[in-house]
Amino acid sequence: MGKRDAIGKKHHGVIHAVRERNDMDYRKLIGERHSVRAYEDRPLSDDVAAKLEDCIAKINMESGLHIQLIRDEPKAFDSALAHYGHFSGVSNYIALIGRKSPDLDERCGYFGEKIVLEAQGLGLNTCWVALTYKRIPGVFRIGEGEKLTVVIAVGYGKTQGSVRRSKSAEEVSNCTDSSPEWFLEGVKAALLAPTATDQQKFFLQLCDGGKVRAKAGFGPCAKMDLGIVKCHFEIGSGKTDIWCY
Repeated sequence: MGKRDAIGKKHHGVIHAVRERNDMDYRKLIGERHSVRAYEDRPLSDDVAAKLEDCIAKINMESGLHIQLIRDEPKAFDSALAHYGHFSGVSNYIALIGRKSPDLDERCGYFGEKIVLEAQGLGLNTCWVALTYKRIPGVFRIGEGEKLTVVIAVGYGKTQGSVRRSKSAEEVSNCTDSSPEWFLEGVKAALLAPTATDQQKFFLQLCDGGKVRAKAGFGPCAKMDLGIVKCHFEIGSGKTDIWCY
């Protein structure tokens, strides 16, 4: 099985190995989690950091990625670019790194969102960050043939964020009143997935035989967004081995 095929087959194996949660727990976390850009000036507790590191280690083992947690490093978000993006108090972030491949962005989105949801369950807040941060030399390791895709700000938010506008299910899928309940629930969860500039440029098509085709739109981070959407869809639908290409 290639890594691209593996993207849609990891939900239960990885998440349930990390913590003893069930699908209802993760559906709840999807609903509770919102992007947060302003953070309190306090470090991650050692216990929480250890659990997050454990989650990242297990996901790296399953995915072949090289994701790293960076703690107590405020310089990446202490720049004019970060302030322009309305970030404040960010001193912890997760670097999504992996070997260069056509599906790297999608895998980083899929597995990175699993870490985001686990962080939410640990009482933390997060925000996906593609551009508005500065690379600080020496704080994370990039191996030969690897690249950094994006980072995820993580910490104790000053707020829990807010609900953003969303497209309708009909705008992002071919759902109808007669669509199976699992597909409708998957689309509902997908609509809660964070996407670049909240544009939700993806489409989910229910195909013959109960398979689903997920298509990325055009624009920045479109493939990464698709990975995040797939993660949400699997949790919402309760199905994993459903993707067709």
